[in-house]
Amino acid sequence: MRYNILIVIIFFGIASCKDADSSREEVFTEVQKTQETFKSFGEKIAPENALSDEEMKLKFETLEPGDTISAKFRTTVNSVCKMKGCWMTLNLPDFEEDPMVKFKDYGFFVPKDIESKEVIVQGIAFIEETSIEDQKHFAEDAGKSSEEIESITQTKKTPGFLANGVLLKQ
Repeated sequence: MRYNILIVIIFFGIASCKDADSSREEVFTEVQKTQETFKSFGEKIAPENALSDEEMKLKFETLEPGDTISAKFRTTVNSVCKMKGCWMTLNLPDFEEDPMVKFKDYGFFVPKDIESKEVIVQGIAFIEETSIEDQKHFAEDAGKSSEEIESITQTKKTPGFLANGVLLKQ
């Protein structure tokens, strides 16, 4: 009888070890897939738990000038600074203004050819008033025509984002 109980215990012990090994292997494979899927810029961030662009739009709608929230969200790039890749604008569905993303401490840049690519950004979301001068500077960097640049005559409230990390989907 004792012998049978011992065999059952050993059998379940071996079976549970195999499950743990396969579970570790699955996690390792998933981590490898994540690393192969994204190129990282700035601080290392993980793609998990990122809000959708629709969820982030709702967050931005609740902000007033001076408010800030920590956030991580997934969306597509609308435009990038053509000079250095030192800023980008991101798509939020049916939102009046695209959020302008700058990079923490001017510490990293993104490629200049990533329009329409999917990204995950992590950092601080806020609403700011953008001066006429800054709007014209950004329009110039984005390659806008002189007519479009000269048509900028008023400050405006714009969504902003200070990213400490960016993942670019490959």
